[in-house]
Amino acid sequence: MQVRGGRQESAVLVPLFTDAAGAVHAVFTERRHDLRRHPGEISFPGGRRDPGETLMQTALREACEEIGLPREAVAVAGALEPVGTYVTNYAIYPFVGVIEPGFEWVLGETEVAQVLELSLDDLVAGAGERRMVRRGMAFKTHTYEVEGHLIWGATARILADLLARVERTGMNCP
Repeated sequence: MQVRGGRQESAVLVPLFTDAAGAVHAVFTERRHDLRRHPGEISFPGGRRDPGETLMQTALREACEEIGLPREAVAVAGALEPVGTYVTNYAIYPFVGVIEPGFEWVLGETEVAQVLELSLDDLVAGAGERRMVRRGMAFKTHTYEVEGHLIWGATARILADLLARVERTGMNCP
């Protein structure tokens, strides 16, 4: 599938778990603020596809490298629609994985500042639109804000797809 706005293939894992109260949570990373690319941004664990691996293998490898999530701890439930990025020219292929709650995260210290576990209900409640400026260009974009954390861009587009599918199916747990 050709993705608008991206030629370099990458993949992300969208880890989901259900807490003891029955609330579904998605797992995100906050990138370190001293990085050259995408400093401080909230994203799903993921990255560039390495030669010889499938996109799903990329998503699982990157989740292990960035947050210490072993491949065998993830039950891949399926894929979401790929999204493209215009500035960095990536085609991002998202895979949804169900995990157990209470995982002890091991941060990839060169990239990840912290792991965020945000409930889907809080993400829906924090949905909105904002005018933003990046690299001198102003644009209006869909956003999610939870506990002072702002999700926008490709991650927000992936999240919107996930939330729309959850709403359509009436699903309240992964």
